[in-house]
Amino acid sequence: MKNIEKEINDLRTTLRYHSDRYYNDDAPEIEDYEYDMMMRRLKELEEKYPEFDTPDSPTKRVGGKADNTFESVTHTVRMESLQDAFSKEEIFDFARRVNDSVSDVHYVVEPKIDGLSVSLEYVDGVFYRGSTRGDGDVGEDVSGNLRVIRNVPLKLKKSLPYIEVRGEVYMPKKSFDKVVDRQLINGEKPFKNPRNAAAGSLRQKDSEVTAGRGLDIFIFNIQQIEGEALTSHKQSLDYLKELGFNTVPYYERVDTIEQAFSKVEQIGEMRGELEFDIDGAVIKVDDFSDRELLGSTAKYPKWAVAFKYPPEEKQTRIVDIEITVGRTGKLTPTAVLEPVHLAGTTVSRATLHNQDFIVQKGVNIGDIITVRKAGDIIPEVLCVNEKHSEGCFVYPTHCPSCNQTLVSEEGEVDIRCINPECPAQLLRNLIHFCSRDAMDIEGLGPSIIETFVENGMIKDISDIYHLNAQDISSLDGFQTTSANNIISSVEKSKNNDLGKLIFAFGIRHIGAKAAKLLSDYFKNIDAVMNAEVDDILKIDGFGDVMAKAVYDYFHSQGAVELVSELKTIGVNTQSKTVIKDNRFEGKTFVLTGTLPTLKRSEASKIIESFGGKTSSSVSKKTDFVLSGEASGSKLDKANALGITVIDENEFLEMIK
Repeated sequence: MKNIEKEINDLRTTLRYHSDRYYNDDAPEIEDYEYDMMMRRLKELEEKYPEFDTPDSPTKRVGGKADNTFESVTHTVRMESLQDAFSKEEIFDFARRVNDSVSDVHYVVEPKIDGLSVSLEYVDGVFYRGSTRGDGDVGEDVSGNLRVIRNVPLKLKKSLPYIEVRGEVYMPKKSFDKVVDRQLINGEKPFKNPRNAAAGSLRQKDSEVTAGRGLDIFIFNIQQIEGEALTSHKQSLDYLKELGFNTVPYYERVDTIEQAFSKVEQIGEMRGELEFDIDGAVIKVDDFSDRELLGSTAKYPKWAVAFKYPPEEKQTRIVDIEITVGRTGKLTPTAVLEPVHLAGTTVSRATLHNQDFIVQKGVNIGDIITVRKAGDIIPEVLCVNEKHSEGCFVYPTHCPSCNQTLVSEEGEVDIRCINPECPAQLLRNLIHFCSRDAMDIEGLGPSIIETFVENGMIKDISDIYHLNAQDISSLDGFQTTSANNIISSVEKSKNNDLGKLIFAFGIRHIGAKAAKLLSDYFKNIDAVMNAEVDDILKIDGFGDVMAKAVYDYFHSQGAVELVSELKTIGVNTQSKTVIKDNRFEGKTFVLTGTLPTLKRSEASKIIESFGGKTSSSVSKKTDFVLSGEASGSKLDKANALGITVIDENEFLEMIK
């Protein structure tokens, strides 16, 4: 029995960990199917050994908890989870349980959208509040971010005293591809799948970020309603359409459980062709009076079941392994496969992650492997089934693009090319260099830069400053005015602060704030280039990894030549930060919430002009927290640590 108790406790610990990674960090480490199988095993053990059952088991909870970044919302009607089924037999068992309590049952079948569940509330037909599901009882108020989703109606087509609906916020596959492309260009870790992208986007503090992510929503349930009497789920979905909601697609009312399962299979066959992710199909009892008779368990409604599609796996052969170089110089291996039909699409490539993964799986060209689409999006290699080669694939020692020796930092699995002039990194480096937070060259967006590169007008970063209006206007789609505007923006960028230039170089581990610190500390580019690692470490906030990255970059031949060329062109290489006085010297401010009149960026510049610095997180080293409306967790942490909290008026008094 001790072994049983240990297995139960181990499963609970593991499930809690992965639930937290999935719901609260938006960073899952395992597939849904693996999680579901562990949950199922735990349920079986708890039923068989009730003496080990506890009220706080993961089987008793809806995943997720309210993050204190946003205000808490207590749901008047509990946002329940659904019981999962993984076979036809389990679907028919569900129907038998339903028929034990009610007769002449009709069902509605609909896709189970893979996104983030939310509640929308309307008073007198006007959007009042939106919140996440959280743990089912308490969620987060994300009204501001829901307002920017185009299919969230701000006013209904019919005015009702009150209605609360439930829906699923999701990221369409096209939007997901664009977001991931931007993340890769910026050297960021890309979202794993659209579900995590949707969850991360909806929890942004800045609604502009959310608005730029291309989120959408499907509504699939009425939680509460006043002013209208509805008797069935099908009727309610039709009525939601009349009100102006974007309802869950492909829903259908059927008369038997056999027809219901046939519809489930039909939806499953469609999933690879849909513009959004689904992880199953839901079967619901249609009649609301039948639902009342059936009721709910502590966690699930007894009138619905979710069929979860198993991840589809296929065997195929690796015909080649390609190595690509990203903007940050990271080498990424991709398996080129004999094409295989998987989850509704033809798969011919799969990620191999890194050298450690290749060694762990024993993968090489010619091997027969099993491939799966993780989250129905990213194909991945699961295992080698037949070896048709010796050993495993080994990375090259030199960059496949520029032939410079590759490097691997201690403690990291990634292998990189650190040559800033590497041709494989050129396009991504150029896009980053011209981006808003870097040199902010208006008019030189990704597509235009790509056009200039394809036409041989830009071969390296310095070529940006050799563009001329005549060459640009000679290209298709460019007029004299637009060409002159680009040249004007390029010229304007020469006067940027040194901090923006350093950030524009795209040095690994160095963000916009770190670049500004380098600029303010060393004052000019020559001092930065001549600095030793120990000199850089004197900057408050710099550690060994950041200091080494700066040193390595500016001691590479490509960087030396690039800086020399930019100086000749006339690009500013001096810090423009003017210190009015040093009243904030040695002081660290954290800004949180919305200030009445100042933007955060404006407040940060004021602090820096008086010798202070800003930080994004509250710690014991924080001196002041400048707090505005809806401050959230940073304010709570400041109060807990006894840090001085000031408002805008107090801040303005400090700088008089």
